Amino acid sequence: MAAKLETLEGNKAKLELNVSADKFEEGISKAYQKLKGKFNIPGFRKGKAPRKMVENFYGPQVFYEDALDEIIPQAYLDAVKEHELDVVSRPEYDVLSIDQKDGVVVTATVVLKPVVKLGKYEGIKVKKPVEKITAKDVDAEIEKTREQNARWVEVERASKNGDTVLLDFVGSIDGVKFEGGAAEDQTLVLGEGRFIPGFEEQIVGMKAGDEKDINVKFPDDYTPEFAGKDAVFAITLKAVKEKELPELDDDFAQDVSEFDTLADYKKDVKKKLQERADMRAKAEMENQLLEAVAKGIKVEIPDVMVDDQIDYQIQQMSYQLMYQGMKIEDYLKYMGKTMQDLRNDYRESAQEQVRMRLAVEALLKKLEIDPTEEDIEKKYEELAKDANKTVQEFKDTMSTQEIDYFKERVAMEQLFDYLVSKAEIEEVDPKKEAAEKKKASKDSTKEEPAKDSDKKAAKKTAEKEKDADKPKAAKE
Repeated sequence: MAAKLETLEGNKAKLELNVSADKFEEGISKAYQKLKGKFNIPGFRKGKAPRKMVENFYGPQVFYEDALDEIIPQAYLDAVKEHELDVVSRPEYDVLSIDQKDGVVVTATVVLKPVVKLGKYEGIKVKKPVEKITAKDVDAEIEKTREQNARWVEVERASKNGDTVLLDFVGSIDGVKFEGGAAEDQTLVLGEGRFIPGFEEQIVGMKAGDEKDINVKFPDDYTPEFAGKDAVFAITLKAVKEKELPELDDDFAQDVSEFDTLADYKKDVKKKLQERADMRAKAEMENQLLEAVAKGIKVEIPDVMVDDQIDYQIQQMSYQLMYQGMKIEDYLKYMGKTMQDLRNDYRESAQEQVRMRLAVEALLKKLEIDPTEEDIEKKYEELAKDANKTVQEFKDTMSTQEIDYFKERVAMEQLFDYLVSKAEIEEVDPKKEAAEKKKASKDSTKEEPAKDSDKKAAKKTAEKEKDADKPKAAKE
């Protein structure tokens, strides 16, 4: 029998599922086979009592709940398929009637994916950051590589910021050592600010072999057991090392790249930096387009979709914490938050993500973007070529999940190609914009002292006027 569909307010729908007596009997039979080993019936070994004996002993309804678990999920899925519903929630069941002769009638209430009304998606104004890589950019990038390939050479002089020191330390509060406050052969780069304020600063000037007690205060926002407390660390400095950068020559180029000369290496660095800049520009422009499309849609987003997105974001956070050796419960305790606090923190970003996803899905459907197998294979060939691999070798480097989502990736690229082709693009220089912002910030800072001086002058004038009203004896 066809399932009845009733549309409700708030993107909800109610399905009436009618299950025949025969299907219900199948469900009861399966439930009996699964559960019969749990029943003790006088005169029978455990699990050997016939179904009728069990039903006579415990009542005919003994298998009903488990029978429903056997038959209702499939009846629900059939009804969803029959009415072509796009469901975004788990069904809430309500049993209207249940009888071995007449069968079962159950309602399933679900939340449906909302209808999206698209706004403007053609002629969107976007800024495209066009960055031209200069010799200065190349030099800065090569300097990073020099830093990464630097050697640390032990020196006998006093330590200074930028040096790496090797030290032992033991911390105490009110003369009592505390857990986690001691370490041996600790490496520390002075000036990076990795330790609590005042720690590194007091090590500057020490030489290898020096011993010293330093006094620090834990920040007020530190872990509760230490927050705001004074501590003493007994320091033993074992070594001071300074950074020695490699010479910038052909030998350096050969060590860090496949090129024989520094000139060729610089050309390659410039090429790669330009490619990265172009990719950033493309991504930035695509983000602007997506945000504009998402902002323009009209839709009532069901709470369940937002909650599901929050669940996903918290799950991803849990994975990240797990890699760092921390459980999310420990993180919440450390931050002084509850799980509900964390969910509230994620709610706004989750709403934005859901809105973005709905906008993309609606636009893909509107534009009838559905990549063919030829489109997908062509993209595989393109990426494989960039990676200097065969298509099969490239596919072998991908996870099953990446392969499953590859069609969506191609669809998104086709969507972006369309949006960009219809957009009004203004090219801007990101370096120039950054410089203008910096200048504007400096100019606003310069104005502040003038305002302060005006306040001081006004205050001084007010004090003079007040003083003038006082009796002469008071002034004297």
